[in-house]
Amino acid sequence: MARRPKRSHNGGPPLDDYKGPPWGKGDPYIFLAWQTAHAKAWKAPSREVMLMRMDKAERLGLTYEEYTLEILERGRHLREEDTERISAIKAARKRRRARHLD
Repeated sequence: MARRPKRSHNGGPPLDDYKGPPWGKGDPYIFLAWQTAHAKAWKAPSREVMLMRMDKAERLGLTYEEYTLEILERGRHLREEDTERISAIKAARKRRRARHLD
């Protein structure tokens, strides 16, 4: 029986550690579209933008990836006043580490 996707799953094909045909089990167009969108979203920004994000992430206590992911997912640049969201990101980081150890 097929497993239901998690509640937070966006319906896209797996992109990391994927084993199987290059188009997945479904429509090859969807797989390639998601792969292209993923590459475009994580395309390296200019040096100045990257340094600014790294500095801002460090001041907030986040990693560059966490800070950039927040921009990509929510379209917001976090500030010091966003303590609630920053603490939620840090709590999720701890949960991921704990799950990884299981």
